[in-house]
Amino acid sequence: MPFATEDLLEAMKLPETYDEPAEEIRMVQTHISWVFLAGNFAYKIKKPVDFGFLDFTSLEKRKRLCKRELEINRMFSPEIYLGVLPLASKKGKIKINGEGEAVEYVIKMKQLPQEALMLTLLGANEIGTDTICKITDKLIDFYSKTQTYKQPGSTGTLDTVIFNWKENFRQVEPFIGKTIDRNSYDEIKRKVTDFMEKNHALFEARLKEGRIKWCHGDLHSGNIFVVGENVYIFDAIEFNERFACSDVASDIAFLAMDLDFRRRTYLSDFFVRKYVEKSGDVGITKLLDFYKCYRAYVRGKVIGFRLNDPHVLDFEKEDAKNEAKAYFRFALDSSKKF
Repeated sequence: MPFATEDLLEAMKLPETYDEPAEEIRMVQTHISWVFLAGNFAYKIKKPVDFGFLDFTSLEKRKRLCKRELEINRMFSPEIYLGVLPLASKKGKIKINGEGEAVEYVIKMKQLPQEALMLTLLGANEIGTDTICKITDKLIDFYSKTQTYKQPGSTGTLDTVIFNWKENFRQVEPFIGKTIDRNSYDEIKRKVTDFMEKNHALFEARLKEGRIKWCHGDLHSGNIFVVGENVYIFDAIEFNERFACSDVASDIAFLAMDLDFRRRTYLSDFFVRKYVEKSGDVGITKLLDFYKCYRAYVRGKVIGFRLNDPHVLDFEKEDAKNEAKAYFRFALDSSKKF
């Protein structure tokens, strides 16, 4: 029998649940997962949610996607991603990798110091151009190994971009008046639709050039650790091919947008310049503002989802509302540039 969510979360707070010593346990969460920081490791559980663009509602789906996440992210940071383990139940007690029926699955990862998160380091002005160069090198290496899509109608082409935008607008509409005002919503929709209608040739050229790749899909400073001389990129998207497969411009624009959003425009500009220099992809600049708008809009959307999450506290929902508003403002500003 499956465990109730509340019982599962309570069990994950107990040291005896873990397969390694875990004296201090801390939970962090996103709109799609819970991560438990326990001892030297982190254990990630996918929430049983269905947002349309992802479906984690069955145990079998979560198991399969845990394995897929492990496979993809080992291409970036094999040192971090250790394995997928069952959370087993026996006589009413659950234990990671224990005996009994599997009631959930966890991705076990090496825990890196939270103060080494790039997001935190940016706030302390401890990220320089040397780190940006290392990130760029990792991305170019990753793109060289992943699948390229060149056929018209492939995932990641303009048809996918149009579909994703329509989904974004549909899913954000219930939040009008909460995280985005009606005028901003309408203006972004008008600008985005107009750009896509007028630039078919540009999107087709990117396809023919081999710029549509399996990408990271969620490339921002909250998904990068910087430990000493080493950079670890993690949490690449596995749950939806049409999010992971895109123009590399969308990936590069995400981190550039994130740096701009955090008022580190000099690092954003350097990152784009260095990527163009090392990849030879000069054409990427024609799409950066469009994809910055897209990435900021998606961030505003998914952060806004927290307002409907019963496991998110009221003060956290207020913070989420303000953060979502800021991302939508950024999206609006970006839409004025294309």
